[in-house]
Amino acid sequence: MNRWYSPRWIRLLALALLSAVLLSSCSSGQSSSKTEKDKPVPTPISMMVPLFQPKPPTDELMNELNQKTGVELNVQWVPDDIYTSKMLNALETNTLKQVTYVRQIDYNLVKNSIRSDMFWDIGPYLDYYPNLKNLSKKTLDETKLDGKYYGLYNERSSSRQGIMIRKDWLDRLHLKEPSTTEELYQVIKAFTLDDPDGNGKQDTIGLTDRNDLVYGAFKTLSSYFGTPNNWLLSGGTFIPDFATPEYMDTMNFVKRLYSENIMNKDFPVASKQVQRYMMISGKAGVYIGSLSDAPRMLEEMKQVNSNAEMALVNRIQGPKGYGIWSIPDYSGLFLFSKKAIKTQEDLKAILAFFDKTMNKDIANLMLYGQEGRHYVLKDGQVAVPPDMFQRMNAEVRPLLSLMIANISNPNLLKQSETDQEPILQQVNKLVADNDNILIHDPTVGLSSLYYDAHGTELASIMTNATYNYILGKIDAAGFRNEIEVWKSRGGSQIIKEFEESYSKSKSNNP
Repeated sequence: MNRWYSPRWIRLLALALLSAVLLSSCSSGQSSSKTEKDKPVPTPISMMVPLFQPKPPTDELMNELNQKTGVELNVQWVPDDIYTSKMLNALETNTLKQVTYVRQIDYNLVKNSIRSDMFWDIGPYLDYYPNLKNLSKKTLDETKLDGKYYGLYNERSSSRQGIMIRKDWLDRLHLKEPSTTEELYQVIKAFTLDDPDGNGKQDTIGLTDRNDLVYGAFKTLSSYFGTPNNWLLSGGTFIPDFATPEYMDTMNFVKRLYSENIMNKDFPVASKQVQRYMMISGKAGVYIGSLSDAPRMLEEMKQVNSNAEMALVNRIQGPKGYGIWSIPDYSGLFLFSKKAIKTQEDLKAILAFFDKTMNKDIANLMLYGQEGRHYVLKDGQVAVPPDMFQRMNAEVRPLLSLMIANISNPNLLKQSETDQEPILQQVNKLVADNDNILIHDPTVGLSSLYYDAHGTELASIMTNATYNYILGKIDAAGFRNEIEVWKSRGGSQIIKEFEESYSKSKSNNP
């Protein structure tokens, strides 16, 4: 018998083959295990941010964002209307997320906590990141506290304020868009008394407003009357806006609307949702606020009444011509909790995430969404067809709350103006025009420790006084008395500290 074909040899050959297979399997398993082990583990990041839309971004978009940035985001989305209280509660109970968004209007409320060493100073780290090192120094300086940078900023235009008006009501009553404060009054009055919706009933009001003297109607109206933006700087002396004649003129204008029942009587307690509902449902015809709300509001108006149309106005001439109050170039800051972020390495990993969000593919995902679903590219620019507009607005817009440098980032694609919704084109045009008539706050960049600690508490004195004057509960003498109360409780100290800070800034920058 040929020894190569003996049963014994065949058995030995089979055993050898089996061993090879087993060794191969073992080796393969070890390789697979090693590959899994070496696979990067996503960096977990917890955040608290405001939600300006009805729903958060879709899971699909969030998953793609996580995958592209190598993180695992755990985001607490808080409705904008209750955000301040939720944020302050987390601050007071020391239960902050790793990253907390603080709105610019709430920044003073957290400055003492920052001074108490609750947040990381991120200034020393910015130059180590390719995108963060190119952030606007001008905008960063607006956020500076005691010479240090504590936050990454979300950008906004200097002023988006204006007026939204039911154009179909104007046309029905043969009225033109208002261009002066008196014409605005006449439109508001006609929208209340002259049956603008044509249903034969007197069931509409002219102006819908809410319990917010800043982002509601009042401060924008005050700009039309030439009121300074928070403070008037005159010869090195600071005068609060509520102590000027123009502020009194504004109160008298709103008092006239209120006493004539041509605005909602519950405006001192009405929420933004109520204000919007009155406009959307056809119960009111004039809304004064952020023009950026117009596209969504028009869309919702048309769901109630397909014939609804909207006119936008940004220039209203008052006694001093045209003007509109401006805001700092950031809408809010991302602050980094020292309790929730234990080490520099953890902080650096989180800063790396924000740096990546400025990369081209990620920044455009966050601003525009997914190509083919939320937009199309035409000649290298973003175009949003009508059938995608609603989807983008609902699914993608919430991601703006996670963006930094969302306007000036050079990696962002430009949006084609010709393919924009007409209402959005008009919003962009008017917001850009506002830059020509800005009224600046002279205290931006100055400091007052007393203001940081007690400014909000003191502001409530004059907020209550303003409402009480408009409602007829106090007269002009009573209002002036409240100004003296404000001064005696610390307002004079705030004025003194702002003047000292201004003088110091002038000596440092002659």
